[in-house]
Amino acid sequence: MPRARKGAARTQARRKLLREARGYYGTKSRLKQQAKVAIMRALRNKWRHRKLRRRNFRQLWIVRITAACRMRGFKYSLMINGLAHAGCLLNRKMLSEIAIHDPATFDALVATARKHCTVAHAKAA
Repeated sequence: MPRARKGAARTQARRKLLREARGYYGTKSRLKQQAKVAIMRALRNKWRHRKLRRRNFRQLWIVRITAACRMRGFKYSLMINGLAHAGCLLNRKMLSEIAIHDPATFDALVATARKHCTVAHAKAA
């Protein structure tokens, strides 16, 4: 009985790998081994950068809320503290959107945070 060889399966596997690596620079899109390494790295970075994107957006929202609070003579940390004690369930994304698009509502939220803030020096500010 003749020995079974990969033949078509090997070609299909190589084609699949190179199809995934299409658009990569140089040999990464043409040679099997380099393509394999490049794909593994790309998938690892894809996972890592999804986490980084979330982190960057949270930073952006915090910066926006901080700026809006400072315009009203209040601190970000005291705002978050006061809203938490007031039972406000708005997240930072929604707070930043309100700060940009609806300043009157944000003023009301700042007043609520001031009223419910537990830090002693917040009352004086």
